[in-house]
Amino acid sequence: MKILVINAGSSSMKYQLIDMTDESTLAKGNCERIGIDGHFKHTTSDGRSCEYDVQMNNHTEAFMQIKNALTDEKVGVIKELSEVSAIGHRIVQGGSIFKESCLVTDKVIEDIESLIPLAPLHNAAHVQGIRACIDVFGKEVPEVVVFDTAFHSTMPETAYMYAVPYEYYEKYAVRRYGFHGTSHRYVSARCAELMGKDIKDLKIITCHLGNGSSITAIDGGKVVDTSMGLTPLDGIMMGTRTGCLDPSVVTFIMEKSGLTPSEMDTLLNKKSGFLGISGISSDDRDVCAAAAEGNKRAQLAIDMLEYHILKYIGSYVAVLGGVDAIVFTAGIGENQSSHRENVCHKLGYIGVEIDDEVNAKAIRGVEGKISTENSKVDVFVIPTNEEIVIARDTMALVTK
Repeated sequence: MKILVINAGSSSMKYQLIDMTDESTLAKGNCERIGIDGHFKHTTSDGRSCEYDVQMNNHTEAFMQIKNALTDEKVGVIKELSEVSAIGHRIVQGGSIFKESCLVTDKVIEDIESLIPLAPLHNAAHVQGIRACIDVFGKEVPEVVVFDTAFHSTMPETAYMYAVPYEYYEKYAVRRYGFHGTSHRYVSARCAELMGKDIKDLKIITCHLGNGSSITAIDGGKVVDTSMGLTPLDGIMMGTRTGCLDPSVVTFIMEKSGLTPSEMDTLLNKKSGFLGISGISSDDRDVCAAAAEGNKRAQLAIDMLEYHILKYIGSYVAVLGGVDAIVFTAGIGENQSSHRENVCHKLGYIGVEIDDEVNAKAIRGVEGKISTENSKVDVFVIPTNEEIVIARDTMALVTK
């Protein structure tokens, strides 16, 4: 069975074609700048590729580019589109409606649309992606939706409720939802595999650290708390996002600077975090390079990030009543060994001990344990694979 995994954005569409016989990726690519000037990139597992500028006015036209590339004589990996058995979609916001993956129906599309106010850019784009699939593949090819928020649906009320008047939860569903759920789900399950234990017997803290970051507390395979909230803005400091802050900071800056709600939203989501503190870049690599050259604001940004990570891990150890394993994943978590080292060395009070030499080598896709045999808590670097989770869910639902 070959499954096409789709991650549609407002002006982009990433894809992977996965052969579920051995879970290998046959081809992947991205349609960028949809509705603007358009750029398409496609790469196969055996190294063939194509890249070019092309006008794509909407997501249906973007899908035609994907179709053409997958079946192309030079860079294709299938002879005809009928070889694609099913399509799996990543959906950012499932709200309180979707607690697990499901097959696409007209009602499911309507429900995803109803959640657009909670994720305006993402969910609207996902709906466009689903409809574009139907336009190109027809309704006879089954489609499945996998939600970022679903893995976090096990959080108790004490963790997901905000201490604002209850009516806002009832009227507008204002609560903590959490994100990166597919990633946290994958790496926690993989962590249990590497430990040779049943995840039901483990307390795990997973750290998805990238341009967007979140940390999750998992007890027995179920999420009990996570750092992102109503939106992906909450939690630890990120590339351009503030992470958690006193709400009065928002109203104070708006009043002093005369900013509109929209302008304030832009400041919090796109001008803060690494970029706002360092004044250099939102990219961790650029900030670390500047800090190495003596830039004090860049060093401050690094220190703040590591402090936030440390603080969340510490609070989740308390929530879980202990911890068996800590996992680092995503762009920064997988590749920035210095952050892992600095954080873990400060966790000695709970028995964490890492091998600095092993840790330094655990980059660029290397998976494994970086803690010593004497460590009371296992620490892992596990490259995330959200696409395979989506593909597995899709196959399970289609073949059920």
